[in-house]
Amino acid sequence: MQNKIVLDVKNLSVSIDDQIILKNLSFEIKEHEVLIILGPNGAGKTTLFRTLLGFIPHTGQIKWNAKKISYLPPQEFLNRKGLPSLSIQDFFHFKTKNQKDITSMLDKVGLSKNILYKQFGALSTGQFQRMAIAWALISNPDVLLFDEATSGIDIGGNQTIYSLLHKFWQETNLTILLVTHDLNIVWEHANQVLCLNKECICKGNPHKILTTENLQKLYETDIKFYKHSHN
Repeated sequence: MQNKIVLDVKNLSVSIDDQIILKNLSFEIKEHEVLIILGPNGAGKTTLFRTLLGFIPHTGQIKWNAKKISYLPPQEFLNRKGLPSLSIQDFFHFKTKNQKDITSMLDKVGLSKNILYKQFGALSTGQFQRMAIAWALISNPDVLLFDEATSGIDIGGNQTIYSLLHKFWQETNLTILLVTHDLNIVWEHANQVLCLNKECICKGNPHKILTTENLQKLYETDIKFYKHSHN
């Protein structure tokens, strides 16, 4: 049976203060796919996510076929700037007060229930990442939007977080839209990739479309890349 279309975007455009941020963007994502959005800084990736969530006015069509959508924002959130003084338990209680579900989800991401009584600032960056993923997934969403939430973390940490997400994806019917700059993540985890620089440069299977020519067009510079594969 063919997977249903979870998100259908047609002719999406966003302008802010007469500046074009996104132009005539069309794509779709099917249930249980991993779509990775790739592009340079200022390409409109975070704007795209915020528009898909209904936070930014737009023209064109956004059609969701999903009941629950969860969002992990970019690195500013993981830096914990301007966050309220809350314990981790208080934070989870915004979504559920079922303590068994909370501790079970923390265990799945490799965290002890003891962190529930700590404040945001008391967690290491790695712990905070895992906690944020647990918080995003505890409501059993159909779709997860993951916006460069591992930016600035060392490679080992990145691999751990992405592998963790991949495990949840394998075990559930989760559909993932993920923004990253890391081509290795694209090769390892994406079913589809959208190359975005205000407009769609290319979209499709990464093994087919991530050519040197397309990457040079995407980043508007000469580029060489080496595909890394595990034996």
